[in-house]
Amino acid sequence: MAILSTSQVRQFNRDGFLFLANVIPIDTLFKMQNEFEQWKEESRNYSEPYGKTFDNRPRFDIEPGHSADKPALRRIASPIEISETYLDFMRNNHALDALVDILGPNLKFENAKINSKQPGAATQIKYHQDFLFEPHTNDDMVTVLYFLDDVTEQNGPLEVVPGTHKGTLYDHWHNGVFTGAVSDAVASEMKTLAIPCYGPAGAACLMHTRVLHGSAPNLSDQPRTLFICEYTAEDAYPLQANHIPSAYMYEIVRGKSTGRVRCSEYEMMFPEIPAGASFFAQQARAN
Repeated sequence: MAILSTSQVRQFNRDGFLFLANVIPIDTLFKMQNEFEQWKEESRNYSEPYGKTFDNRPRFDIEPGHSADKPALRRIASPIEISETYLDFMRNNHALDALVDILGPNLKFENAKINSKQPGAATQIKYHQDFLFEPHTNDDMVTVLYFLDDVTEQNGPLEVVPGTHKGTLYDHWHNGVFTGAVSDAVASEMKTLAIPCYGPAGAACLMHTRVLHGSAPNLSDQPRTLFICEYTAEDAYPLQANHIPSAYMYEIVRGKSTGRVRCSEYEMMFPEIPAGASFFAQQARAN
C-alpha cells in the first residue's frame, strides 16, 4: 500500500526533497528528546570530543566555546549504537515506509547521526551535497532529517536548493583540500535559490543525496536538534568507506537482498574520510 500520493512522489522527483508532518509518534519523540538531554548533560563533563565509535573516532562532538555552564553538544555519531530507542526508530518509521514509494521496495540503511544547534550556536553548515561524502554505484539515496525540536526561521533551519539533485556534482575539494563544501561562488549563487524547511518537532524532511543544502547559525534562544538517517536502494553499493560506520551499516531495512548491483554514470573526486568526530572540522578549513 502506497504511503505517498502521486503528487508527493512527483514533488520529490521534481524538487529533490519532501516535507512530512507527524512522522515521530509523540511517546517516541519524548524518549528521543530525553535521551538527547541526558547526552547533553553528560557533555558538561568534557572539554573536547569524547566517546568512541565503530572506527575509534570520538562519538560526541562539541562546538568551540562549549563549557560546563553552557554545553554545546553539536554531533553524536551513530546514536543507534548506544540507544535502543534510536535504533528501533531508524528501522521502523513512517518516513522510511514512504521511501519505498520513492526508491522501491528494497532499502538499506547507510548511517545515522544527531546534529544539534544549541541556542546561540555559531556553527553553520556550509552548502554541500551529501553524495560528495559517500560515493555509491548509483545515487538512489535519501537523507531523512527527523525534527526533534521545532525548526523555525531563527534557529538555523535546513536550506535546500530545489532541483539540484538533477544537476552538477560540485567540487568539495579546493586548492588540494577537502573542505566538505562547494566554492564560495557557487554557495552565493545557490543561497538566493534556497528554500528553508521549517516544521514542528516530530516532522521530517526527505532529501535526495545530491540536493545542495546548508544551514545558518542558531540565532534564537531555542535549540534545533535533528536525528539524521541515510537510506539507499538495496542495489546501491559503496565505493569508499562509510564516513559514519556502525555495526548496523548496510542492514536491509525494507524488502530483501537481491544480490544485484546497479550503476549510474557520474564523475567526482573521492572524499576525505573525517579524522575527527565530524565533518565540521573539514568545513572549517574553508574559512
